[in-house]
Amino acid sequence: MSSESTAPDTIVLIHGFWVTPRSWEHWITRYEQRGYRVITPAYPGYEVEVEALNADPSPIEAATIPGIVEHLESVVGDLDSPPILMGHSAGGAFTQILLDHGFGAAGVALNSAPTEGVPVVPLSQIKATFPVLGNPANRHKAVGYTHEQWHYAFTNTFTEEESKALYERYHIPASGSILFESALANLQPGHQGTWVDYHNDRRAPLLFVAGTEDHLMPPKVQWSNAKHYKSDTVTEVVEFSGKSHLLPAQQGWEEIADYALAWAVRHATARVAGATTTA
Repeated sequence: MSSESTAPDTIVLIHGFWVTPRSWEHWITRYEQRGYRVITPAYPGYEVEVEALNADPSPIEAATIPGIVEHLESVVGDLDSPPILMGHSAGGAFTQILLDHGFGAAGVALNSAPTEGVPVVPLSQIKATFPVLGNPANRHKAVGYTHEQWHYAFTNTFTEEESKALYERYHIPASGSILFESALANLQPGHQGTWVDYHNDRRAPLLFVAGTEDHLMPPKVQWSNAKHYKSDTVTEVVEFSGKSHLLPAQQGWEEIADYALAWAVRHATARVAGATTTA
């Protein structure tokens, strides 16, 4: 690695909802082959295999945003030096929260769920989340997708065969309570669990990665989230054409993984060295 004295040597990959750390399997191998230490923390209770969570989703029902954030902060806080943080979907929102709380040397949010205050709700996102949010009875349940629903929300640009295989390998239910909390965050008084300080000048550099064909967290959400940041730190957005929500497993993921890593190393190193970078 270049600039070994300042460049981070650890990458923390944070998964989203409806999947587990298994969804990062290709990125783990690629980054480890580059000499990085790669950590993929599961949410509390999600440490078991996909098959176990599908058989018994009670850990998912018990999950909370504060509990997840506290756990992720304990993992990152125990490291000897600030790592690169990368999060997918809900993991992108948790990446933003960790950065705001002073963790990480640089952050990358891939097809990120929005933090509090981002009002954009495209029609495709409404359709993708309707299986959960369309029924108030789901608020205290763990709610899974059918394959058809998964294909629309996660793998709409994949072949049917690819989509089914990844559904069987990665899919788990999601927390209805967290999804309802996040959806209603902008309507509740006071700050909710996904709040960040958009004016935090001490926050590490942040890159939003958007797949142009993502139904669940479309590019409009990424651009709106990024524009909310009014701090002096670097905040950028990049789009990858033809990509859907499940970026970590889509054909061509190598290009995205390499771009994200190069961007994070460059900005983290420049920040530590005191160099000037521009968004």
